[in-house]
Amino acid sequence: MKIVTRFPPSPTGYLHIGSARTALFNWLYAKRHSGRFILRIEDTDRERSTDAAVEVIIDGLRWLGLDWDEGPYFQTQRFDRYREVIAEMLRAGTAYHCYCSKERLESLREAQMAQKLKPRYDGHCRDCSEPGPAGVAPVVRFRNPQGGEVVIDDRVRGEVRISNDELDDLIIARADGTPTYHLTVVVDDIDMGVTHVIRGDDHLNNTPRQINIIEALGAPRPVYAHLPMINGTDGRKLSKRHGAISVLEYRNAGILPESLLNYLARLGWSHGDQEIFSRDEMIALFDIDAVNKAPANFDLDKLMWVNQQYLQQMSEADLARAARPYFHEAGIDLAAGPDLNALVSVQRDRVRNLVDLVERSLFFYRDFGDFDEQAAKKHLRPVAFEPLRQVRAALESVTDWHEPALLAAIHGVAERMNEPIGKVAQPLRVAITGAAASPGIDQTLALVGRERTLARIDRALDYVRVRGAVA
Repeated sequence: MKIVTRFPPSPTGYLHIGSARTALFNWLYAKRHSGRFILRIEDTDRERSTDAAVEVIIDGLRWLGLDWDEGPYFQTQRFDRYREVIAEMLRAGTAYHCYCSKERLESLREAQMAQKLKPRYDGHCRDCSEPGPAGVAPVVRFRNPQGGEVVIDDRVRGEVRISNDELDDLIIARADGTPTYHLTVVVDDIDMGVTHVIRGDDHLNNTPRQINIIEALGAPRPVYAHLPMINGTDGRKLSKRHGAISVLEYRNAGILPESLLNYLARLGWSHGDQEIFSRDEMIALFDIDAVNKAPANFDLDKLMWVNQQYLQQMSEADLARAARPYFHEAGIDLAAGPDLNALVSVQRDRVRNLVDLVERSLFFYRDFGDFDEQAAKKHLRPVAFEPLRQVRAALESVTDWHEPALLAAIHGVAERMNEPIGKVAQPLRVAITGAAASPGIDQTLALVGRERTLARIDRALDYVRVRGAVA
């Protein structure tokens, strides 16, 4: 059997973390079994669906690298097919016209709720043989089986049983003829040969209804796997404060698509204690039967840790390529500073994301504003004047502006002054970077360059002079 999975987002918003994980699990399962992964846009809610949302969803999938084998299909382009199926069901008696007014349905609902009954359609028009009222456009309802139960052998949740008595005759076409979700999703899955429906368990209540429609159409059931929901670290439903934002916002925050995919794969699925997976490893190892039925917790700090592992493992060339757009976005002229490959090699272990990398590297490419207040207060005191003056003279005489010679010059000053290396290196670091933290001082100087280094030491000396005079 050729495995066929699908990802069917509604274009009413962005591609969020839960939807991205659903897309990933469908993509992984299809890839592992050399099957097909279909992208289908469920845009029948024409009031809320937008072209902008479609674009955002597709951009998100492309950024993540979740390429589809077919599609995107749009349900609004398949209305003729849905009308054809509805007509067939009416002829076969598996669907019927319902002329009940909104007032009757509301009165029925209120009466049922007053009796503490589950609100549901009572089948008033189910067996009517008389023509409906003139001028009234009916809806079309599915004739749900009465009695018995639907048994779902779910690949994640196990066996689930739903009594047909809990299900009513749902509407499959509105009065204006437009089809509803339960009809369109079933027809699409049948027509597209979907073999496995992998989706969030918020759809579990929909599944028995859809199975009954599938069987009324004489089609085989797909295999179902309902994924557990994703909660925040506090165990509550995932919200924006937990990280339930568009996946493209994670791109803007400097997260690598590979690390986000890796993290999403581990939300509910595991392979032993392994945390970091390449894309090929995920494809080779992913198994829907290994998905945990308990909700997963989204932890932004853990995502940042995973991202950091990827930054550290990437080649310098790949990391530089990934970082380049973020420098451009920050308005940095990369020609005005060190080679980007050389920069990322010294910064990669110090950052958790690409935005952090840029922010910590600005001083390599342009002069900074004020010194960090706390760093200057501690390290640019009058006592730092002489070490800075001597290290400037030593560095000015360096002809080979590379790390060994630069480090030797700094050590030479410390030895002549009979001071610990930190008494020289730390004021120098603040002078060059504006802050108290940077890569190794020799690496920093080598990348900042000779002219910038000497000019910044002069600036720091002026700062210390003024501070000493004020004091």
